[in-house]
Amino acid sequence: MPDLRRLDSGAADFDAQLTALLAFASGEDQRIEQAVTEILAAVQARGDAAVLEYTRRFDAVDAATLADLCIPTAELAAAHAALPEAQKTALHHAAQRVRTYHQRQLASSWSYTEPDGTNLGQQVTPLDRVGIYVPGGKAAYPSSVLMNALPAKVAGVREIIMVVPTPRGQKNPLVLAAAHLAGVDAVYTIGGAQAVAALAYGTASLPQVDKIVGPGNAYVAAAKRRVFGLVGIDMVAGPSEILIIADASANPDWLAMDLFSQAEHDELAQAILLAPDATLLDRVAASIDRQLPDLPRRETIAASLAGRGALIKVRDLDEACALANRIAPEHLELAVASPRELLPAIRHAGAIFLGHYSSEALGDYCAGPNHVLPTSRSARFSSPLGVYDFQKRSSVIEISADGAQTLGDIASVLARGEGLTAHARSAELRRQKT
Repeated sequence: MPDLRRLDSGAADFDAQLTALLAFASGEDQRIEQAVTEILAAVQARGDAAVLEYTRRFDAVDAATLADLCIPTAELAAAHAALPEAQKTALHHAAQRVRTYHQRQLASSWSYTEPDGTNLGQQVTPLDRVGIYVPGGKAAYPSSVLMNALPAKVAGVREIIMVVPTPRGQKNPLVLAAAHLAGVDAVYTIGGAQAVAALAYGTASLPQVDKIVGPGNAYVAAAKRRVFGLVGIDMVAGPSEILIIADASANPDWLAMDLFSQAEHDELAQAILLAPDATLLDRVAASIDRQLPDLPRRETIAASLAGRGALIKVRDLDEACALANRIAPEHLELAVASPRELLPAIRHAGAIFLGHYSSEALGDYCAGPNHVLPTSRSARFSSPLGVYDFQKRSSVIEISADGAQTLGDIASVLARGEGLTAHARSAELRRQKT
């Protein structure tokens, strides 16, 4: 059974203990950074040839051209058609819920006219081309296809290119079916930093995209970090996280399994439970010991809980909310009798799940909101992936002749104050002579 930390917010050294628990060196492993630097440079210099070489080396997939690694749309459609009915139905229900939720995020252009006839506004336009990275190493994630592609489609993105590694040529039918259902335009069976490089720089066969979204391993994260600025990215994601605030009304078996649901991602995932009731913490610990042996990924879960997990006793629910804001988790469950009473106190969380029936797992697959969420405390300043990530805004400025008189005076004074004479004269030339 995992050697799970038990902390108490009343302990004299609790602050130091919590800081140590939250510390995660997303750091830049020099070995990874060096490898990624070399891969990016090779793809930028040699394009298709470099991508093919790395795909052969890392995924054991041999192809003569990059076009050979592009899955025909007919194959995507066939994968969808061949799905067992239960999987097809579940995929369609999930897609519809994700699409419906994100349609509410769609922003529109707007403008207003001032009394002198000056018109000011904002034009909202979709990105032209987006690249979606879908993991395909340890596991396959059709849900990631839906969560990344559908908001882009709702936004009106003209072209969506998906990359997914297929080690030893093994393609996942659910992933291909999800790409078909989501309307992805092209799917390439490439992965790793070389796929990010191909999307960012473009090659003879694969056009450059405007933005790259989607999760990946440490090499993918490092590559996205390095190409940011040349192209946009959604975020640099860290390990998955769940924080649960619970009171005595919560079911300890449900809480234990919710902690497992994140810990099973990988050994670096973080699962924390905050509760003012020490008896509840004891019952959850007992449930963890009882349920864990039955799970296929029990070794990963045990390592995650032992390394980065904790059961923390707090003074009350107010303190729990304060700690939640400090932790700023990716997923926050409010497993309490009156969750809406706590909601106004929560300022920093990627996704907030209210009540005992709102398991984080439902958010991962089919609730509707996006499961691409800020991690590593970045919920303090960033948001879930959404339609707004695939739209951009341009300011629209139409100054009337009368407006140029008033604004010209203001701009002239400010420009001369900054020592920018040409700016001042540009504004002054448009003023009418009296």
